[in-house]
Amino acid sequence: MGRPGSTGGFDRLGGYRYLPISEHGLIGDLRTAALVATDGTIDWYCCPRFDAPSMFASVLDADRGGRFELAADVPARTRQFYFPDTNVLITRFFAADGVAEIQDFMPVVDESREADRHRLIRRVVSVRGTLPFRATVAPRFGYGAQQHTVELVDGHAVFRSPELDVALTATVPVETDGQDVLAHFKLLEGESAVFALDRVSDAIGPRACPNREAEQQFQATVRFWRHWLSQSRYHGRWREMVHRSALLLKLLTYAPTGAIIAAPTTSLPEQVGGERNWDYRYVWVRDAAFCIYAMLRLGFTAEAEAFMGFISETGIMRGTGESGPLQIMYGIDGRCDLPERELAHLEGHLGSAPVRVGNAATGQLQLDIYGALIDSVYLYDKWGQPISSGHWDEVGAVVDWLCDHWDQPDEGIWETRAGRRDFVYSRLMCWVALERAIRMANRRGLPADLPRWQRARDAIYRQIMARGWSTERGAFVQGLDDKVLDASLLMMPMAKFISPTDPKWLSTLDALTSDLVSDSLVYRYDPTASPDGLRGSEGTFSICSFWYVEALARAGRLEEARLAFEKMLTYANHVGLFAEEIGRTGEQLGNFPQAFTHLSLISAAFNLDRALG
Repeated sequence: MGRPGSTGGFDRLGGYRYLPISEHGLIGDLRTAALVATDGTIDWYCCPRFDAPSMFASVLDADRGGRFELAADVPARTRQFYFPDTNVLITRFFAADGVAEIQDFMPVVDESREADRHRLIRRVVSVRGTLPFRATVAPRFGYGAQQHTVELVDGHAVFRSPELDVALTATVPVETDGQDVLAHFKLLEGESAVFALDRVSDAIGPRACPNREAEQQFQATVRFWRHWLSQSRYHGRWREMVHRSALLLKLLTYAPTGAIIAAPTTSLPEQVGGERNWDYRYVWVRDAAFCIYAMLRLGFTAEAEAFMGFISETGIMRGTGESGPLQIMYGIDGRCDLPERELAHLEGHLGSAPVRVGNAATGQLQLDIYGALIDSVYLYDKWGQPISSGHWDEVGAVVDWLCDHWDQPDEGIWETRAGRRDFVYSRLMCWVALERAIRMANRRGLPADLPRWQRARDAIYRQIMARGWSTERGAFVQGLDDKVLDASLLMMPMAKFISPTDPKWLSTLDALTSDLVSDSLVYRYDPTASPDGLRGSEGTFSICSFWYVEALARAGRLEEARLAFEKMLTYANHVGLFAEEIGRTGEQLGNFPQAFTHLSLISAAFNLDRALG
C-alpha cells in the first residue's frame, strides 16, 4: 500500500505521496464521481459534474491538489470492497485494538434532472473494539488554482471559493486551521460518525446528516443500485465481473442528458513520467456507442434509450462538426467546444506532466465513429425500441454524407497526432455504418437510396480486401498498402465483415498473436513501426485484450480464449475495476476506471460464455 516516490507532502499510510492508480474505488451519483483510495482518502472529486474543476485532486498533485483524508489514527491494515451489488464502497481498517469501516456513497436523486444538492456521505463505524480516527478536509478549488475561505458556523464548516461553495457537516467536533477542517475522535464498538459534504448556495443551505439520516440514505442508495442491477439478463460464468462492469458503466452515465463519459478522470498517465496524459471526462461517440451495445446485451434498454435521447436533443447527427456531421466527442451537455489547456501548477501523478483539461482531439476526423454510432442505432432499433422517423432521417443524412467521404485519410481510432492516414479500421467501420443502415432500411421498409449505399459499401469491402491485406505479412494491416499490424482489426469478425474462420482472418489472428500479444495482453500497435506523434511508450491496451479473447472464441479456439480471459481478470484491481492500460509489471495505467475496458469485458464474457455452452 506504499506510495512510491515519497519526497514530502502529507503523510499517509506508509508515508508515501501517491498510491498506484489501481488502489482506488469509485463512487458516484450519476452526475459526478469520486475516487476513494484504499487508505480512506478521497483523491479525486469534481463538483457538481464530471467535467467541473476538481476540489480534491491529490491523485494529480499530492501537495496542491486537495484531499479528504479519513483514517484510523493508529497503525492499521486496510481492505476495500463494494457492498454487494451496489456502488457503495466500504474501506475497512484492521488495528491492534479493533476493526472499523468507512462507508462511502453518494445518494442518487431524481435521474431525470440535474440535482440542486450534491451530497457525498462518509460514515465511519466501529465494528469491533475501539479505534481513534482523524479527518482532514482540505479542498483546493478550481484544480488547485483558486483561493478559498473556511468558517465554522453552528457546528458545520463552509468552504467558499469564487465558483463553488461547499459545506461540511459532521456528528463529531471539527476545527479549522484557517484553510482546512480537522477532526480527531474515538469510536467505541457499535458507535458511528458521519461526515457529509454538500454543495451550497444562497438557495441551498447546509443541512446536517445525523446518524439516523445517514442510515436511511445508505439503505436508499443500496436499494437504488440493487434495483437497477436486477434488470440484468446475464447469468453466465463471470456474473460478478460482468455485473461490476455494468455498475461501473452506469456510474459513468450523466443522468440529466443520458451522456456516457469515457472515464471520470483526467491526465492519469499512460506512461509514468510521460506526456500521454489526456482528459477523458467527455462523451466519445465511439465509446458511448459501444457502451450501448454492452448495455443492450445485458438487458438495460433504458440507458440505450437515454443515449438516443442525448443524440436527438443535442442535435449531434444534424451536423455540428467542421469535418462532417459528427465530432468525435462532446461535452456531457452536448457542447462542441472542449478547448485543451495545461495546468502547469500541478505536477501530475508521480510527476507525470502535463496535466491537461479539455481535449484538442475534438477537431480530429475519425471516420470509424460513424460505424460505431450507426451500429448502436441499429442494435437499439432491433433490441430496444424501433427508431422514430426523425431518427431515420438523421441516419439517412449521415449515411449519405459517408457515401461521399469514406475514402479519405483520418486520424483513426487511436487519435494519433502525427497527421491523417488511410487507416483500415476507419474503412472497416464506414462499411459497418453502411451495412447496418441497409439492414435497417430493408428490415423495416424505410426509404433510402439503397443502390447508392450498396455501391459505397461494396467499394469499401473491395478496397480493404485489395489494399488492407498484406501478402508479405499474411495479415490485414493498419493502413492501406502498408505492413504494420494494428489490434483494432480484431474487430473485423465482430463487425461481421469477415468470417471468424476465414483463412485470411485466421492468418491475421496468428500474426497479431505473434507481434502484439504478451501473455494474453495486447498492444495497440508498435509505435516505432508506426509513429503516432508522441514521445514515449505505453502499456498494453485492455480493450484490445478483451477483443482478442472474443476473436479467439469466435474462431473456435475456446481453450485459448478462456485462458486469456481468466488471465485478464487477474489484472483487475481489488474491487474489479480496470484502467485504460496495463504496464509491464501488471500496474494499471491511464484514466481510471475506463468505460472502454469494461464494455469490452462484458462483450467478451457474454460471447465466450455462449460459445462454451
